[in-house]
Amino acid sequence: MRILLVDDEPAFAQGLRVTLERHGFEVLVALDGHEGWTKFVEARPDFVLLDIMLPGIDGHSLCRRIRAERPTPIIMLTARGAERDRVLGLEAGADDYIVKPFSGRELVARIRAVQRRASPDAAPTPGHEPVRAGPLYLDPDTRQAHIGSRDLDLTPKEFDLLFHLARHPGLVFARGDLLRDVWGYGSGGDTRTVDVHVSRLRHKLGDPDLAGIRLDTVWGRGYRLRVSTVRHA
Repeated sequence: MRILLVDDEPAFAQGLRVTLERHGFEVLVALDGHEGWTKFVEARPDFVLLDIMLPGIDGHSLCRRIRAERPTPIIMLTARGAERDRVLGLEAGADDYIVKPFSGRELVARIRAVQRRASPDAAPTPGHEPVRAGPLYLDPDTRQAHIGSRDLDLTPKEFDLLFHLARHPGLVFARGDLLRDVWGYGSGGDTRTVDVHVSRLRHKLGDPDLAGIRLDTVWGRGYRLRVSTVRHA
């Protein structure tokens, strides 16, 4: 796997590069946002590790630019552990985040977990069977999603989450269960990750009364997807 590491601390970047190469990864290093974007376009890496505080183009802006170009998996590297900073990274399109300092072992485990979920060969469900819930149609083989005739532009993680919920319309899933089943995390994961992805899905699905699909928050329990009544003009 070719990884693009974008971090403006040369010593940190070099140390992380050595660690990742010991685990069998090919690593490209960029020391600012502009160089990171250039190498992303030219080298087409399989994975991006992206610091938030970058000269030139900041990490959040670069994350959005990468996400608009291709669904390459992204983990944000940040020295900021505040919830707001983590949420901003997820809202920019990152698949995961990790707070500095961290161990090489933890980072490698995160990379592999995200990559498994993002891989086109990773079936969201045995049998690769498409799912239909009302007007919503999801095909795990092609990763195509649409509501009626309208295509949905989903990131790999958004697709996996929506697919998981759509397989069981009306069933309530706790945030911790979604972290385990969709993200592959054990206990201790940040459930705010689920909240941010649900928020992005709601935006992409559109008005539930027009779309015919609703993502409900069941207070104190979690989330469920259900078919709603379509409102006609």
